[in-house]
Amino acid sequence: MSSKVYFSKKITGDEVVRLCGIAGKKLEGRVAVKIHSGEEGNQNFIKPEFWKAAIESVNGTVVECNTAYEGERDKTNKHMKLLKKHGWTANFKVDLLDAEGPDMKLDIPDGKIIKQNFVGKNLAQYDSMLVLSHFKGHPMGGYGGALKQLSIGVASSYGKAYIHGAGDPNAFWTSDHNSFLAAMADAASSVVNYFKGNMLYVNVMANLSVDCDCCNVAEDPCMADIGILVSEDPVAIDQACIDIVYASDDPGKAHFIERVESRNGIYTIEKAAELNIGSREYELINVD
Repeated sequence: MSSKVYFSKKITGDEVVRLCGIAGKKLEGRVAVKIHSGEEGNQNFIKPEFWKAAIESVNGTVVECNTAYEGERDKTNKHMKLLKKHGWTANFKVDLLDAEGPDMKLDIPDGKIIKQNFVGKNLAQYDSMLVLSHFKGHPMGGYGGALKQLSIGVASSYGKAYIHGAGDPNAFWTSDHNSFLAAMADAASSVVNYFKGNMLYVNVMANLSVDCDCCNVAEDPCMADIGILVSEDPVAIDQACIDIVYASDDPGKAHFIERVESRNGIYTIEKAAELNIGSREYELINVD
């Protein structure tokens, strides 16, 4: 069964709100809004001013989690300072989900690689989630979009290491690569199942670098900005973004595609579809 993915070439904060309205998904109760705070020095992350209208439209609380590697986001005190520096705390209520332990454990009975996911305990305070993703490349995952935001993004610092290590936090940098990609799909499924479908996904195809917003030194974009996509399906929205890149006539797409293919990025989408949290079949609805 195909899913609906709404697309617009207009890249503005108000257009995000318009597309979400067209998608028609009402997020109930206390709404967590997952963003990427942006590593210190990164020039490509989507800034809070852009997301402001969307976050306010759902009266949401911005949520993030600490990283599992050294940087300005690996400890709560440093991460909160960076959230302030980047303008998140000035604009919104901000909740660092794993600011204090213990983590909340989500079981994954159907997980192919991992059977549990560790997330910040504050996730329990929310009834629904708006997932705001910057679609771009990624040094390890090949690409980053909705599925990465659900998995690595929502995982606690320990949970991130657990996913990267395919169940062994000590194997953060040395685990089997495809096992890491599949573990991301497993972790993403646990968050989807936790919220029981009370979720909506936005992917912004802008600042299309091959590097992630977690990189303090990231390559500049290799492709021109493309547009905004919105869907209730995290698998479909990521698949649609990948397909749009392949169909583009932008000469920079070769560099982007090399990053995705050299890291087997599509594998995460394939495994997420197998876990039945979404479909790779979709209807792309242009709403320009």
